[in-house]
Amino acid sequence: MHRLPGLLFISALFFAGCSAPSPDSRKVFNINLEQGLTSLDPAFARNQFAIWMDNQLYNGLVQVDDDLKTVPAIAKSWELSPDGKRYTFHLRKDVYFHDDPLFRNGKGRRVTGPDFVYSFGRIIDPLVASSGGWIFNGKVSGKEAFAAPNDSTFIVNLRNPFPPFLSMLTAQYCSVVPHEVADHYGKDLRSHPVGTGPFKFKYWKEGEILVLLKNENYWEKDKNGNRLPYLDAVKASFISDKQTAFMEFLKNNLDFFNSLDGSFRDDLLTKSGRPTKKYAGKFRMITNPFLNTEYLGMLVDTSFSIVKNSPLKDIRIRKAINYAIDKKKLVKYLRNSIGSPGHSGFVPKGMPGFNADSVSGYSYNPEKARELLAAAGYPNGKNMPPVLLQTSTTYKDLIEFVQGELAAIGINCRVEVNQTSSLRDLIAKNSVNFFRGSWIADYPDAENYLSVFYSKNYVPVGPNYTSFKNKQFDALFEKAYFVTNDEERFRLYRKMDNIVMDQAPVVVLFYDQLFNLYQNNISGYSVNAENLLILKRIKKK
Repeated sequence: MHRLPGLLFISALFFAGCSAPSPDSRKVFNINLEQGLTSLDPAFARNQFAIWMDNQLYNGLVQVDDDLKTVPAIAKSWELSPDGKRYTFHLRKDVYFHDDPLFRNGKGRRVTGPDFVYSFGRIIDPLVASSGGWIFNGKVSGKEAFAAPNDSTFIVNLRNPFPPFLSMLTAQYCSVVPHEVADHYGKDLRSHPVGTGPFKFKYWKEGEILVLLKNENYWEKDKNGNRLPYLDAVKASFISDKQTAFMEFLKNNLDFFNSLDGSFRDDLLTKSGRPTKKYAGKFRMITNPFLNTEYLGMLVDTSFSIVKNSPLKDIRIRKAINYAIDKKKLVKYLRNSIGSPGHSGFVPKGMPGFNADSVSGYSYNPEKARELLAAAGYPNGKNMPPVLLQTSTTYKDLIEFVQGELAAIGINCRVEVNQTSSLRDLIAKNSVNFFRGSWIADYPDAENYLSVFYSKNYVPVGPNYTSFKNKQFDALFEKAYFVTNDEERFRLYRKMDNIVMDQAPVVVLFYDQLFNLYQNNISGYSVNAENLLILKRIKKK
């Protein structure tokens, strides 16, 4: 693999058109984005690596702390009207966009209320076709819902009360962008990002390298009054092979690593999830609950021809698949205990209000699986048409495990491996009947997970990739909009989760766990269940 001379390359970029301290003092944080990037436009922050990079480049009204509490960002304070439908945000006056030639004299201007009117309107603009448009779906009545009576005030008028609204605004989709830049570049904003974040865009050669430089004018400071960030630059590589990337980490060419792969998993971790003796003390390993549910999705709307002609239209078959997979075994041997078996609902461990005992999922029960197959007319899988499971290359070993588990009860499961972007497009078009998916929290409220099954969120409008539709579920989902008491709302969430599990449009494989490796000279990292990769407080010795 062709490699670039990292520090020299960064130094050359840093010196191009800007003043800088000596290269000897350069603090460059090196990471790898194994699945690549498709966009640096926050309107398309739909996967983990895009979220990571957008989190360095942009800010929104609010942000989350390490405890997943919503705290101020560009909005220094806010009020909610007595009817719960009008949010008034008061903006800081010291937040500026990154410098760009499209601004007067090339200098970034101050962020104002109209910038949020523009940015939020852009999310729901069908011409932009943001993958985050579903966030506001049914909650606002078009762009007129957003207003800025003056430069330091921004108002959102909701159609109905929506208690998780502040949490929702922490999603990277809700970042502020300047209209001058977004209008000028249009779709090309993906490769010309201009935000307000701790780092500013410098260079991106797709599939090879991304460079972000320190924003010298960033508005946040540490508790001692020192301006953030501490780092001078972030350099991302795009090594798709996990073993190769891990070797780069071991050579100290990467400061951070967060992938597990069968090629080195047992060398790195014991089956109980601890570092092996070989690596004890060589780097820091951080684990924590991570709001990510790994699952298998099944299209269930029989109006689609691929569902009409599939055995997966039968709820008994879908339940049989749920019972057939030994999730404890999967987590122990394929994840080396990084994660928790998916024995509860779709909402993951670590989410506020999560209660595994209140949602009935599926534990390993091959006999029950066989009974359901027989009841569906396929004793031991006899005469059952094969099912095609679509996955990406990253999860090939996991899907091969699933394939073996299904074969054990008589289900002939064929596997088709696609590139991640291709599979995502197929799923978004309802072109696959059985697929592997992940749902990483956009914001820390269970509503975010349950919205995946709301009938008004059918693709392409929203993320209902299984085309699940249930009147009782929809009624509870809409009722939760009006419930301001957290415990009562959590109770409704658990009812909805139980409905989903009973109808089985998904197989919850496991709830993920944050697994981050840092070199010993790195400090200041944050540990949060959204795994946001917060680099503004990172220090590198």
